[in-house]
Amino acid sequence: MSPHTARAIAVNGVPGGTSTSGSPYLLGGELLLSAGVLLTDPDTYVARLVEAGAAALGFGVRPVHEAVPPALVAACDRYGLPLVEVPPGTPFTAIARAVWGLMAAARHRELRRVTRAQQALASAAARPDPIPAVLHQLAVRLSGRAALVTAEGEELHAAGSPPAPDVRAALARLARVLAPSARPAPASATDTVGGAQLSAYALGGGQGLALTLATGHREAGDHTVAGIAVVLLSLLAAPHQGADAAARSAALVRLLLGADPADVAPLLAGDGPWTVVHARRSGGGAADPLTAGALGAALGSALVDADRGDEAVRVLVPGAGRIAPQPGWTLGASAPAPADALAAAGTRAARALGRAEATRTPLVVDAPVSGLAALLPPGPAADRARELLAPLTEPLAETLRCWLSLHGSWDRTAVALSVHRNTVRQRIARCGVLLGTDLDDMDVRTELWLALRQE
Repeated sequence: MSPHTARAIAVNGVPGGTSTSGSPYLLGGELLLSAGVLLTDPDTYVARLVEAGAAALGFGVRPVHEAVPPALVAACDRYGLPLVEVPPGTPFTAIARAVWGLMAAARHRELRRVTRAQQALASAAARPDPIPAVLHQLAVRLSGRAALVTAEGEELHAAGSPPAPDVRAALARLARVLAPSARPAPASATDTVGGAQLSAYALGGGQGLALTLATGHREAGDHTVAGIAVVLLSLLAAPHQGADAAARSAALVRLLLGADPADVAPLLAGDGPWTVVHARRSGGGAADPLTAGALGAALGSALVDADRGDEAVRVLVPGAGRIAPQPGWTLGASAPAPADALAAAGTRAARALGRAEATRTPLVVDAPVSGLAALLPPGPAADRARELLAPLTEPLAETLRCWLSLHGSWDRTAVALSVHRNTVRQRIARCGVLLGTDLDDMDVRTELWLALRQE
C-alpha cells in the first residue's frame, strides 16, 4: 500500500454492528486492521468506515474467520473501500511497523525534495535573468507549467509546456479571482480541469500580478515550494520600484542565499536606522514563506528571511519605531541600529528572542546600555571587559550572559539556549573556574554583567 494512502494505523478487534455513529477512534485517512470479531452487518460497518474517512480495511483471517466474508468483500466493492486480506501468522503490529516505515521514508523524501527546490529557486533568483530563471526552476521542480500573469490573465513570463486552451482559460480565471478590488481578495486559488491541477498565488507589491501553476498532480510539499517562489517573485517582479527598493530587494535575495548581514548592510544604507527582529511561531515549527511574509507586512517590512535551520524568522524593519507584539509569534527585537551594525543587532535580537521564549513573553526588546552603565567611559570600560572575559570562549560567555540576564535561573536559561539544564550548570561552573571567582557573589555578578553589556 502506498504510504500516501493511509496516514495512520488503527486496530479494531471489535467493530460491532450496532453502533449508530461512525468510528469514534478514527480521524480520517487510517488503514483500519480488524479481525472481524462480532461482525454482524458488513454493509453498515463498511458504510460507517467510509463515513469516518478510513483509507482502507485490513481484515485478518483466523482465528475468528477462516476467510474474508463474501458479504464484506461485496460491501467494500460497493462503497469503494480498499480491502486487504491479512493472512494467518501476520501480526497487525508488523503491518503497522511497515506502514509507518513507508510513511517516514515518504516524509523524508518530500522534505529533501522541498529543500532542494528551495535551494534551486534561491540560486535562480541571483541570476542576471531572475524571473525567467525562477519560473523555469519552478516548472522543473513541480513538473508542470509556471507563469507570471497580470490581473487579466495575460502571461508576462512563462516556463514549461504550453497548456491546453481550456487550462489556459481556467488559469486566467483564477488570476482574476486574485485581482485586487474593493472586496478582500484571497491570497491563492485552486481548480482542476481535465486532470490538470491548477493553482494561482497573488504576488505582493500592489501590482496585481499572480503566479499560476498547472501540474499533472499535487504533492504535499508543492505549496511550500510555490510559496518560496511567490516571495522571490514578489520582490523581483515589481517593475516600478525605485533604486532604494531595488537595492533592498537585492539584499533580501542575498539573505535568502545565506549572505552575512554585514555583507548586505551597504545595500540597506540610506534612510536607517534599522531594527532587527527575530521571531518564532508560538506553537513551534517552521514558518512557511507566506506566513513569514505576513509577519513582515504586519511589522512594516518586506525584508523577511524565513530560510532558517533553527526555525527562526528574521525581519529587518526600517526606522526606529516601536515594535508591537504579533498574535501567534514570539519576538525578540534589537535596539535601532545603523546599517553597518546589523550583525551585532542581529545577535542582540536573537538573544532577546531566547529571553522571550524563556520567560514566555510575546516580545522582548534588547534595550541599549543606559543608566549607570552608560556613564562608564566607553574605551576603558571595553578594555576592562575584554580583559575580564578573556578566559571565556564565546559559548561560555553567551551562557553566562543569558544566565545573569535571567537572574540565575537554570531552567529558563536552558530554554533560552535550547540546551539541557545540566549543560547550563556545567558551563556556569566552568565559567567560575576559568574566571577564578565566586559567581554567587552579587558584586561579582554585577561586574560581569556590566562587562558583558559592553560587547
